[in-house]
Amino acid sequence: MHTSILGGSAVLACAGIIATAAVFGLTYSLSAALIALDLAERGLSESLIGANAAMHAVGVLAMAFLLPRIGARWGLRRSITGALALAALLLCLFPMMPLVWLWFPLRVVLGAASEVLFVLSETWLNALTSEGSRARTMGAYTAALSIGFALGPVILSLVGSDGFTAYGVGAALVAAAALFVALARIAAPDFEKPEHGNPVRYMRLAPVAMGATALNAAIETAGLTFLTLYAMSLGWGEAEATQLMACMMFGAIVLQVPIGWLGDRMDRERLIVALAVVSALGAAIWPFVLASPVMTYALLFVWGGVFVGIYTMMLAIVGSRFSGSDLIGIYAGMGLFWGVGALIGPALAGVAMQATGHGLPIFVALICGLFALAAVAFGQKGRR
Repeated sequence: MHTSILGGSAVLACAGIIATAAVFGLTYSLSAALIALDLAERGLSESLIGANAAMHAVGVLAMAFLLPRIGARWGLRRSITGALALAALLLCLFPMMPLVWLWFPLRVVLGAASEVLFVLSETWLNALTSEGSRARTMGAYTAALSIGFALGPVILSLVGSDGFTAYGVGAALVAAAALFVALARIAAPDFEKPEHGNPVRYMRLAPVAMGATALNAAIETAGLTFLTLYAMSLGWGEAEATQLMACMMFGAIVLQVPIGWLGDRMDRERLIVALAVVSALGAAIWPFVLASPVMTYALLFVWGGVFVGIYTMMLAIVGSRFSGSDLIGIYAGMGLFWGVGALIGPALAGVAMQATGHGLPIFVALICGLFALAAVAFGQKGRR
């Protein structure tokens, strides 16, 4: 990768990355919660709702294999602009499709567009980042992602889930980001095809990064799909329940830079393990806390920041250890694992919720704990 970003355009480039990251989060959070509520109103079971959410991951998996070639042919900036325009169109198409089965292929294409935004924005930002402030920069990036994730539930709480309005508002915001990236004079790094096409190689280079990405995707997709429904099953109203995810994402926004500050001053691998353990313990007490609104908001605020911090630290570690073709290949591999996590997350959470009323927090606590154990094991293996 050869960086062609020059002084004046660097600010616009950063703004473009932030806009892309925020829109990626918005596209996913709005579509996940909105489509889940829409399908539930149409009488679909939780298992079918989870299966529809998993179609997003199918698109991610397909695009992860195609993205290096697409990026090399069309360039980073044009690829991102096209993905934003496609996402805006897809959001408009969902409420226009009367047959529910058509929502499954639409969800696949939406997942593919989101993968372009996800991988290329991270690649772009890494070209602008210095090692001394890498964790804080990645914290700002994940904060932008979280802003986008928070906007989806906020839009739903303000306009509701009925009709075209929520879809239209989301599409308008995505289209605005596409126009900004397309029209502004933003210089971008060259995008080269990785020298090695075998994804297994990149999995071996950064196994904990792959696991962190799968964990992040599994919990985000499960939470965005089922947290509102879980809270409503405990007596919360729809408007208040949709705001819980916004509260969680607000914590993710506010706490990422402080967590990044820690990551620039201590061992990042140990910090990741600590964040995973706290995430597991925090999820385990959700059933006891959701009876009190004040305690619920406080817990979800802190929990959201701590959990997203795992991914922030992993981005910093990958960016400090790899560059060029290897970095692009690892990001594409992380995209594959994001797809795997997003594929199994809603499905397993849906099964867990059908098995027990508190299946969602049990699922979240369990996989956070398993990830912490795996991170410790791979960390010790790497030191030998």
